[in-house]
Amino acid sequence: MPRIGSSPFAFPDFRGATRRLILVNLAAYFALLIAGLALRDQIAGLATALCFDPSVFLHGSFWQPITYSFVHPGLWGTFFELLSLWFLAGFIEMQGHSAGWLTGLYAASVLGTAVAALVIYGVSAAMHVDVPSVPLYGCFGGIFGLLVAIGFLYGDVQFMMFPLPIGIKARYLAVIYALVAVAMLFGQQRVYAFAQLGGALAGLIWIRMAPRRGVSFLLSESWYGMRNRYYRWKRRRAARKFEVYMRSQGRTVRFDGQGKLIDEDSEDKKRWN
Repeated sequence: MPRIGSSPFAFPDFRGATRRLILVNLAAYFALLIAGLALRDQIAGLATALCFDPSVFLHGSFWQPITYSFVHPGLWGTFFELLSLWFLAGFIEMQGHSAGWLTGLYAASVLGTAVAALVIYGVSAAMHVDVPSVPLYGCFGGIFGLLVAIGFLYGDVQFMMFPLPIGIKARYLAVIYALVAVAMLFGQQRVYAFAQLGGALAGLIWIRMAPRRGVSFLLSESWYGMRNRYYRWKRRRAARKFEVYMRSQGRTVRFDGQGKLIDEDSEDKKRWN
C-alpha cells in the first residue's frame, strides 16, 4: 500500500467521511464474523447472498450491487483494503473535498464495478462465450476509483511505495494499477479485472460530472429551485386571476412576467423624465 506525503509515516486524519466508510466496513466485517460463529451452517449461504453475482442479481437479488462491498471474508485482505481506504479517502478529504463528494465518489465506484461485471456477463452470454462466473466481494472497486481520482486530480503528488523507500507520482501509480487490471483481462480473473476497470471509469465520470460539494448539495439546490419555480407560477396565476377580477370591476391592472404589479404612473414618470 502506498504511503502518502513527504513523510513515510504520516497518516491522514481519521475523520469525516473517511472515518464513516471505515467504521461501516469494520462493522460489516465483525457482523459477518459473529454471524459465522452463531450460524456456522448458514453463514456460507448468507455471504453468497450478499456478494454480487450477475446471474443471481438478474433473478431478483437487487441488493447485491451495494452489499457486496461490505463482505470481507479474510482478516489480512480486510486489513489491507481498509488501510488503503483510509489513506486514499483521507488524502482526498484533506484536499478540501466535502464528505458528500467523497462518499459519492466511493459509492459511484462501487456501483460502477458491479455494472461492469454485469455488462461482461451479459455480453458473454449474448455471444455464447464461456466466462466463469466469479462472485464479487470487498471494496476493491471503490478503492480503485479513489486511486484513479487522486491520479487524475493530484497526479504530481508523491507516494511512498510500502515497504520500499521509493517515491512515485500518483498518476503513474494509477496507470500501473490500470495496466495490471488490463493484463488480468487475459487470465482467469478477467471478470474481476473488468469490474475493477469499471469502478475506475465510474470514478472518472464522477469527478468530471459531480458537483464539488456533493450530490446532497445538488439535490438540495434542485429542490429549492423547484420550490421557487412553483411559488413563481402560483404568483403569476394569482396575478392573472386578479387582472380578470379587476376588469370585471371596470379597472385595468397589469402584471409583469414575474407576477409583480406594474405601476402605470411610475412608468409614465420614467418615460418623461
